[in-house]
Amino acid sequence: MFSVNHQKFMEMDELSGQGTPFFFLIDFMLDNVEIYQESEIENSGLLIDFQSYSNTKIKQELNKIIEWNSFPESLESFKTGFEEVQKNIRLGNSYLTNYTRKTRIETNLTLEEIFYHSKAKYKVFYKDFFVFFSPEIFVKIIDGKILTYPMKGTIDASLENAEEILKNDKKEKAEHYTVVDLLRNDLSMVADDVKVDKFQHIDFIKTQQKDLYTMSSEISGNLKPEFDGKVGSIMKKLLPAGSILGAPKPKTLEIILNAEGHERGYYTGVCGWFDGKNLDSCVMIRFIEKENDTLYFKSGGGITHMSKLEDEYQEMKNKIYVPIH
Repeated sequence: MFSVNHQKFMEMDELSGQGTPFFFLIDFMLDNVEIYQESEIENSGLLIDFQSYSNTKIKQELNKIIEWNSFPESLESFKTGFEEVQKNIRLGNSYLTNYTRKTRIETNLTLEEIFYHSKAKYKVFYKDFFVFFSPEIFVKIIDGKILTYPMKGTIDASLENAEEILKNDKKEKAEHYTVVDLLRNDLSMVADDVKVDKFQHIDFIKTQQKDLYTMSSEISGNLKPEFDGKVGSIMKKLLPAGSILGAPKPKTLEIILNAEGHERGYYTGVCGWFDGKNLDSCVMIRFIEKENDTLYFKSGGGITHMSKLEDEYQEMKNKIYVPIH
């Protein structure tokens, strides 16, 4: 299923073992792994803005009224893949599947302007090919401790009692429990004493289109000695990220490839910055890609047996935004 790029993961192990800082990008299918040592970032066509590392230049003022139009597929078109996913869930092949779509957008913003003026924990602009502004941490490694923060559950913040509704929504709750469980198991492959430190924590995201609440948890463990200083081996074990795939992983991947009908590419892959000692990485979501001069926004959500077609379609559309305000 995966044509894992073993060579590149070994290279990551080598660099992290030597304590050499580097930045990496790994696509969803683990086919493409790009590694840039700190000195190579300058001429790579990459702009990076993480909490732990940034190579951004001074941003220009945005002196224009933002134009933003999206052209989501019809409910009928969305329904085809959705029903394929639900059929597999009913058959017991998956109990959570992350179903993503590709939406054409038109804007008077360049990808670079979107990068500079968006507000997000993690932002990357890559060679005028894609930009993302992700709120989702993948894993952090701090002094031998590994932490992950699965994010599942989104709601329009303008709704009355939105936070309470999100916390108590049966479907969102089930989805969140599943992802927390999945990532706890994943982390146990590379860490000992894995535990959930925070459960169902609510974050607020402000955007140009609408404000959203999202729900996340925190899971931590102590890296097993054999994974110490081996960033590549850790990534190879943990990827693809459970929060944007589903569970169980191998079967769910088959379902996704069948139902989505588009290449995810770098969307829902991960990228990260290793500073010579610690690691900070994110899931590449909230993602805009340029394909033959046309822009596409890739977005989606988790489907369970409780999912309703109209709600999932709405969630996919809610996520088509830029956090510029």
